[in-house]
Amino acid sequence: MSNRKLLFERLATLGIETTTLEHEPVFTVEESEIIHQKLSGGHTKNLFLKDAKGRLVLVIAQSHTRINLKTLHKTIDCARLSFGKPELLMETLGVEPGSVSAFCVICDDQKKLEQVIIDEKLMTYELLNCHPLTNSATTTIERDDLLRFMRDCGHEPRIMSISDQDTQVA
Repeated sequence: MSNRKLLFERLATLGIETTTLEHEPVFTVEESEIIHQKLSGGHTKNLFLKDAKGRLVLVIAQSHTRINLKTLHKTIDCARLSFGKPELLMETLGVEPGSVSAFCVICDDQKKLEQVIIDEKLMTYELLNCHPLTNSATTTIERDDLLRFMRDCGHEPRIMSISDQDTQVA
């Protein structure tokens, strides 16, 4: 059974309704602009990061939020950050680069993610759009349902301001 099927079964078990739009694979915020025009709500970008001490962090932000990777570690109180390698991403969250999303917490059954950070700008939207473990689809979910799903998967997200106007990470 695929992880995507497990995801939708878990959401159904929780009584969470979603809608999913199938589309060509997208790898960047720029490539996904056409999808943003088709779906209302907040669109996400997701960073799978590893700090200098080996701790793993998932950052979920509004697609156009500016994030300074050189200073983010101070904001979220950890060691300096870099992107997690694709092999570590697959091992930890079961997805390839470009498919990372808030839904990936379902695959972190060993609880290797030390922190899940959600930018507070994203929380201003009632509907959120996330990849359902593949970048060839986008699933729309209510904000509070997404938080309930993440908690059910054993992750309490930290909601905080992480934007930085000087440097953008795509």
